[in-house]
Order: sequence, then C-alpha cells, then structure tokens
Amino acid sequence: MYDVAIVGAGPAGASAATFTARAGLKTLLVDADQSMTRRAWIPNHLGFPQGISGPELVDLGKEHATRAGAELVTAKVTSVGREGGGFKLQTEDGRAFEARQVILCTGPLCDLARQAGAEVVEAKEPRMKEAVAVDATGQTRVPGLWAAGTCAGTSVHTIITAGDGARVAINLISAVKGARHVDHEVMPAGR
Repeated sequence: MYDVAIVGAGPAGASAATFTARAGLKTLLVDADQSMTRRAWIPNHLGFPQGISGPELVDLGKEHATRAGAELVTAKVTSVGREGGGFKLQTEDGRAFEARQVILCTGPLCDLARQAGAEVVEAKEPRMKEAVAVDATGQTRVPGLWAAGTCAGTSVHTIITAGDGARVAINLISAVKGARHVDHEVMPAGR
C-alpha cells in the first residue's frame, strides 16, 4: 500500500509528489498524460525568463517527482473509493492501486472527487465550471482525500497550481507525521 497516491502529474500533482516523496512517504503518481498544461505556452513561470512550453514543464515536473522517489504510472484513473484503511484506485486498463491518502490534481475535472464523495461546488475561476470543496489545508469532506490545483479552485496559472500542490502536500505530510513539515536544505559550501 502506498502512503499517498496523487492523481494527475501536471504542475500541482508533480509538485505534490516531489514533496511527499522527499518526505519519505511511499508516493504513487498516476497520470493519463492529458494535462491541460500540455497545450500551453507559459511566459510567466518563475525560473523560465524566456518562457517554457507546457509539454516541457510537465515533463520536467514528472522527472523531478521521480528523482525525488515517486513512482510514476501512466494510466487513467477511473475510480477512487474508500477501502479498508485507505483508498482503492482503479485504472482504465484494469490495474488497481491502494493508498492511505489521495491527492486529486485533476485540472478542471471533478468527476473522481464527486464519485469519491467529495463536495463539488461552482468554480470561481474564469472558464472553470466546478471545483472540489476543500478546507484551508486542502482536505475534502472525505477523510484522507485531498485536492490541489485547478480542481480545488485555484488559478490555472502553472506557478500557482504548482505552489498549491506543494502547499497541500506539506499539509498532508504534517498531518501524517504529527508535526509541521519543512523541506529546505542548506546550500553546500563553495557553491
């Protein structure tokens, strides 16, 4: 069983997976490779003053998450439901995965959240129809089910969704470990 499964490897999901994996949580990142970021040109993502293509940003995010220790699986998750002490995720190709906690990072899509019992509300962001209702930490009303990024009502801007994925991951890690988690390292001397 995974400690956490993250559905969606766009900026929010890859960011969340990077943090949870670095914190030592057994992390599964499941992605159908359908991120809306793949269709974007991003001129305003910090660290890329010349801009970056959406496909390149998504690929770099996946690389970062896997280097941190997340297991990346390419598949479309078709259901998420409570089972035992956690959740069971079913994929379109018939695979099943179990995790104690789940973070949904599904862009504008809220079907999995709704199916899992989370509340879905009208979105406040332009061009978005609905969003998963979450508390200040990113948790839904279903214990152990979290949401981050655009599906949780944040702006579609990649820098914001990536930050939201990190924020929710830090809150999940803190809840699991029972103390506020901080992930900073000191730069080695001479760099």
